[in-house]
Amino acid sequence: MLPPVINIFEKAARKAGRIIIRDFGEIENLQIQSKSLGDFVTNCDLNVEKNLIETLKYYYPSAAFITEESGLIEGSGSEETIVIDPIDGTSNFIHGIPHVAIVICKIIDNQITDGIIYNPILNEFFWASKGKGSWCNNKRLRVSKREKLSNCLIGTGIPFGDNVTEEYFNQIQSISKEIAGLRRLGAASIDLAYVASGKLDGFWEKDLNLWDVSSGVLIIREAGGKVTEPNGKDWSLESRDILASNLIIHNKLKENLTLQ
Repeated sequence: MLPPVINIFEKAARKAGRIIIRDFGEIENLQIQSKSLGDFVTNCDLNVEKNLIETLKYYYPSAAFITEESGLIEGSGSEETIVIDPIDGTSNFIHGIPHVAIVICKIIDNQITDGIIYNPILNEFFWASKGKGSWCNNKRLRVSKREKLSNCLIGTGIPFGDNVTEEYFNQIQSISKEIAGLRRLGAASIDLAYVASGKLDGFWEKDLNLWDVSSGVLIIREAGGKVTEPNGKDWSLESRDILASNLIIHNKLKENLTLQ
């Protein structure tokens, strides 16, 4: 049985997910705006976010909301904060690539207590509640047990525009020499869910927002993995950079990422 908060999040996500399913592949009918180079928002993003907020406000009328498109919506005294990303992987969505996700999490006293990552195209529903493990479609998740980097697949997010730096290319070079392969799925939430599932052995990326990673952090930790910043510092709600992996290879990845 799902915890009550996850039941609510699933209801909201599946309802809004029908909008994504309807619009997926209808590229010529999407209204697309560019927020910056390589960063897009569609009318589907806006409709999904509106739908999610309407549903979740019914259950959490006094909560604050942090959303990708609307920003901060102040609450009325509640200590709960709901974080929403209506479509993580908008560029994938625009191009008909099925790595997209709705992300919802709940934060109380600066602690992520519950979170979901829902890919409506592939019907993958990842969720975790603190102390209750991590799950996908009723299957318990565990991070991989691979010990050698040479056997590992590692995910990352390739920067674009002004975010492209020499440091990143140095990290790519350092990591790529040690691992079985590098993957770029185009949606950080999906990457993190795949680390929790053992499909990827690790993932790192810089300059991410809370709504990109909040649920994934909890899902990985509940699946037995480790999350820090790439330099090894503790990950917090204010962190912009992330390194996630199984416990065995975490320090090895950190060492390769900090070799500059």
